[in-house]
Amino acid sequence: SGCDHALGSYYVASNQNVTYIASLFGFSDYRVLGKYNPGIPNLDFVAAGDRLNVPFPCQCIAPPSAPASTFLAAPIRYDVHTGDTYISIADQFNNLTTPAWLQATNTYPANNIPDVGSVNVTVNCSCGDPGISTAYGLFLTYPLRDRETLASVAANHSFSSPEQMDLLRKYNPGMDGVTGSGIVYIPAKDPNGSYLPLKSQGTGKKSSAGAIAGGVVAGVLALVLGVVLFLFYRRRKAKQDALLPSSEESTRLASAVSMQKVTPSSSQADGASPAAGITVDKSVEFSYEELFNATEGFNIIHKIGQGGFGAVYYAELRGEKAAIKKMDMQATQEFLAELKVLTHVHHLNLVRLIGYCTESSLFLVYEFIENGNLSQHLRGTGYEPLSWVERVQIALDSARGLEYIHEHTVPVYIHRDIKSANILIDKNTRAKVADFGLTKLTEVGGGTSLQTRVVGTFGYMPPEYARYGDVSPKVDVYAFGVVLYELISAKDAIVRSTESASDSKGLVYLFEEALNAPDPKEGLKRLIDPKLGDDYPIDAILKVSKTCSGLPSLRGWIG
Repeated sequence: SGCDHALGSYYVASNQNVTYIASLFGFSDYRVLGKYNPGIPNLDFVAAGDRLNVPFPCQCIAPPSAPASTFLAAPIRYDVHTGDTYISIADQFNNLTTPAWLQATNTYPANNIPDVGSVNVTVNCSCGDPGISTAYGLFLTYPLRDRETLASVAANHSFSSPEQMDLLRKYNPGMDGVTGSGIVYIPAKDPNGSYLPLKSQGTGKKSSAGAIAGGVVAGVLALVLGVVLFLFYRRRKAKQDALLPSSEESTRLASAVSMQKVTPSSSQADGASPAAGITVDKSVEFSYEELFNATEGFNIIHKIGQGGFGAVYYAELRGEKAAIKKMDMQATQEFLAELKVLTHVHHLNLVRLIGYCTESSLFLVYEFIENGNLSQHLRGTGYEPLSWVERVQIALDSARGLEYIHEHTVPVYIHRDIKSANILIDKNTRAKVADFGLTKLTEVGGGTSLQTRVVGTFGYMPPEYARYGDVSPKVDVYAFGVVLYELISAKDAIVRSTESASDSKGLVYLFEEALNAPDPKEGLKRLIDPKLGDDYPIDAILKVSKTCSGLPSLRGWIG
């Protein structure tokens, strides 16, 4: 949700003065900067090479190109002039932003910035982390220059005791030892010379981070549908288990495709006709020709979706409806991750892999789920509104799929991109978890988490993962909690203001705001999907919403 104040360390160039620097950040009077720079006795005499601390609000914002992806930054308005480019604008802010950031957070093409108008200059910032310390709530964004390191910056800011350095390493993972490039965040003192503590809303039960606790689905089930729904699910499971692919065939396919290197398939070469008919207990290696013909050359009329790693096409293959994901060869890692998971893991609430192809491009062929995804049902057009009972069933189905990969497989799989768009809905309004391209596996007993590059969708990431890359099943549990909030409200994970994208707020924050209101039920009623009418149990929603909010350490596993 951001914070009222953060600071940026501006490196003064030889052709710049404080009046000019203040104007860049929207200050008409440069003297307001004096209280944030006690080490500079006279702002009229600032030398080139000095550092000037500049205050700004630190907000949760979303780039136009990815409105569901949010990050903390200061959106600073810059009035363009004739000849301005993203490179020249970034140069004026001296490493507090980059041309790439400017292009990502503005709608103008890089080669077509108008002579008049404005652009948003985004300066990354930090508001602290209650999981590290509640003693610090004001931070300085500091771009490293030649020969500067985290340790040298800490020493220059008198924040270099062993205990303080340990905190800095936690605030700046991966930056210890980096020299001369990148940004570090240093706790800063306010104009009174004191460290500001983290605001109370960032800690404890009111944490705007909004950690999602486990056991939610069990609570929903008990509160709303009880034993009847559970028995219904069990009967369906017993009836459909026989349709699942066999583990023997999964092992055969996994060994047939190298998990280290993908090479074009030759099994269908020389015009050999594929085996007739697709059976549900077998995955098939398709030829490129068969997929090409089934989609009429991957014609746009067959295209049913577009994701981060490729396009999806509808086809009928050997009498079965199928969805074909076409991926670039550069997406080998994601292709192998999904292939590895779906050839080892089979469950009613996980999308079924039919086959694959590695000719010309990378292809994964899935069962076709004909009723779209949860995001479309909640916010799209042309769909009947989901009833409360249907929403609970979807939550239960999704949780069962996640529970299976978290607790009943060896190794444990972590999806890392749970969101409403990746929950498919079939013709019976039952749910299946899909899109395993970002899945991470971890050995049982190998520790509670591991660190990796941050992937996924903003709005669904727990704070400790988005900030540090810590991966555990709790990453999926948090995201599942956001999906529960979506089921209740039909809102996006990131709710954008109609007036300004910079006013975007996370759905987790909105629910916590309602729960912390004097009358939580009234606050929740303002968030509940109007399409539900009065057909919902407010006491159950209140209890589920409370269960979805807590500390990361309290966040459980799904089950």
